Amino acid sequence: MLRTLPRRTTLLTAALGLTLAAAVPAAQAAPKAAANAPITVTLTVQGPEGALYNNTISTKGHTVTTASGGTHKCDGTNNGANTTAGATPTAALDDAAKKQGFSWDGTWYPAYDDYFVSTIAGKNGGQEAYWSISVNGTATPVGGCQFRIKAGDKVAFTWTEM
Repeated sequence: MLRTLPRRTTLLTAALGLTLAAAVPAAQAAPKAAANAPITVTLTVQGPEGALYNNTISTKGHTVTTASGGTHKCDGTNNGANTTAGATPTAALDDAAKKQGFSWDGTWYPAYDDYFVSTIAGKNGGQEAYWSISVNGTATPVGGCQFRIKAGDKVAFTWTEM
């Protein structure tokens, strides 16, 4: 009996230690990245005659306004794509346009809760071309206000003939 008492005490102490470690308040856990904090990405806008923009841009999800589409949020939460707001390709395009002084336009599609970018710097493809969106060389599977981007991503809007 005397031999099992120290063993039981050791097991009880270990179990208590694990229980207390598991009960550490969330406030003491590692901090999460700030929601919708500005990030820096490389943005390329490749038009039919060459690059219209090719530089880094600091961006975050925000409300954007176009002549054709009106004013809507563009922060990755569009159409329930993400639960938290953050930077998106279209928000990056909007920031670059403001910084460099070029225009862009897009039609708003309520069913998708997103813009379809139709014109950048006066270039509109009409029925022959459109502005495709890619991130790190891969076409986005959803619209430019739904797709969240990360710091260091390579975002491209490319004039694409049909």
